[in-house]
Amino acid sequence: MNYLAHLSLSRPSVPSKVGNVLGDFMHGVDPASLDRAVRCGLDNHRLVDRFTDSHAWVRDQRRQFSVGRRRFAGVALDVLFDHLLWQHWSRFYALDRDGTIAAHYRHLEAGLPLMHAPMRLRVERLIEHDLLNQYAHLERVGQVLDAIAGRIRFANDFAGIIEEIEPRYRELEEGFLAFYPELQKAVREAGLEAPSE
Repeated sequence: MNYLAHLSLSRPSVPSKVGNVLGDFMHGVDPASLDRAVRCGLDNHRLVDRFTDSHAWVRDQRRQFSVGRRRFAGVALDVLFDHLLWQHWSRFYALDRDGTIAAHYRHLEAGLPLMHAPMRLRVERLIEHDLLNQYAHLERVGQVLDAIAGRIRFANDFAGIIEEIEPRYRELEEGFLAFYPELQKAVREAGLEAPSE
């Protein structure tokens, strides 16, 4: 899952939002040094990633990518899943999508002092460029994936991976609509973050 999903599967508090995004910025961070509520958010992030990566449907979808791009398939699906969540928001959440995203930004902005420098810089850009709404269109998903591929430090054939998603879009969409409620249930049942956090 990517930023929109991680934030939406967190609690409505600053430490929770920070912890649920921190999972993507752990280089050089000692989890034991974190505030308890932030650490619980980090644990929730890791639960979401484990559930997603080990889910039979997700594993099967990764295997559908060409051999040269399969190593990047998990990242491609994470970004696509944020697009599909944005598109089908009202199927999963009663609260208004635009208002919820605005609240995500407010929480993240308030949490900037809790973040180490690499995360803070990335989150500042996320807020400034309204990245949670950038996944509205599939074309933008392709651009984001190409940008990620360009930042990888080894030679790769990942650029253009959207061409492998487009023919399977409806199949992936249908599968996501069944998968995401299972993920929501797993987070609820795990209860790693207290309602007050």
